[in-house]
Amino acid sequence: MTVGDTTSGAGEEPPSDSSVHATPHHEVDHTAEPTDDPLAIRLEALILGADRRYTPFQAARTAGVSMDLASRFWRAMGFADIGQAKALTEADVLALRRLAGLVEAGLLSEPMAIQVARSTGQTTARLAEWQIDSFLEGLTEPPEPGMTRTEVTYPLVELLLPELQEFLVYVWRRQLAAATGRVVQAADDDEMVDRRLAVGFADLVGFTRLTRRLEEEELGELVESFETTAADLVAAHGGRLIKTLGDEVLFAADDAGTAAEIALRLIEAMSQDETMPALRVGIAFGTVTTRMGDVFGTTVNLASRLTSIAPKDAVLVDGAFAKELVRHGDAPESEAQAAEEVAAAAERARLAEKEGREVVEEPPLPTYRFGLQPMWQRSVRGLGVVEPWLLARRGKTGS
Repeated sequence: MTVGDTTSGAGEEPPSDSSVHATPHHEVDHTAEPTDDPLAIRLEALILGADRRYTPFQAARTAGVSMDLASRFWRAMGFADIGQAKALTEADVLALRRLAGLVEAGLLSEPMAIQVARSTGQTTARLAEWQIDSFLEGLTEPPEPGMTRTEVTYPLVELLLPELQEFLVYVWRRQLAAATGRVVQAADDDEMVDRRLAVGFADLVGFTRLTRRLEEEELGELVESFETTAADLVAAHGGRLIKTLGDEVLFAADDAGTAAEIALRLIEAMSQDETMPALRVGIAFGTVTTRMGDVFGTTVNLASRLTSIAPKDAVLVDGAFAKELVRHGDAPESEAQAAEEVAAAAERARLAEKEGREVVEEPPLPTYRFGLQPMWQRSVRGLGVVEPWLLARRGKTGS
């Protein structure tokens, strides 16, 4: 599928001051090749699977796409301005044809195609940077004596590229299946965009002071350890990690019980690691707008504010979250209520025994996983009066 010639701009001439984006991450001279480094050129050919062949204008014309639309696609994908340097390959032409073809066929609107390009570009840019940094960092010794890290890069990429490509597609399909499943299970179309979720922020306390005290390498290791622990715990207990922000992670869960378990597990895991600073967590429950993998709305803002006022090694939740825990039997309305239930059951058994009646076996008392302690109400700027609750664990749960 390609865009027809009537909209392709096939007869366009490249504008003399065109702002064309086609090479990720670095700005270069508009008239020069993006790089003359032989190793960089070899690496590029290895990764892209083809040599440079087209200028941006030639690529757009060959793909049958207007220069304006091609530029917007490239810009959305995060490609830097290269003017009309010959830097593009057959793969770039094919990608333009496919994306523009989806628009022409009516499968995607043009704004949606731009969003697809932008979200894919942002996600893969971060992934690529992380992978290269991590792989090169892990090379404590070169394969052969005297080899530099630059010289090691080519054989490393050559070995890893096919495996990582297959793995990337596999993980993407798995995540797509999970996301599609959530959409199918939504009650209606509105719930696909605006959903009731538990949203939590987990924040390392005193991180700014740590940045002044620790060496860069130590700080990097601490952040990586925190993000890894958080990601593992969130996934293991049924939540979704929305994003990581260095000293803070944002997660979501479909129900309050899941979010509460994740929050307390995070506190417990961090408190057992002597190298980690204290952690605090804030969670709110309510309607959340989901867009491009992120979450927005008052509920998210409230969770963030609760985190900022939470004590060290503690979890603060809002009133709506507390009510959800009570409604699903995960927490008593109050500790007094829980104590009354136990006392009432014991009194019934005592009276039956005293009167010589057979003690009737009663249904088991609720086994509450969590406890809630009301805190002082406070006014939060932009959100009105907030009634925070301190969340704690009642009894032990399985791993």
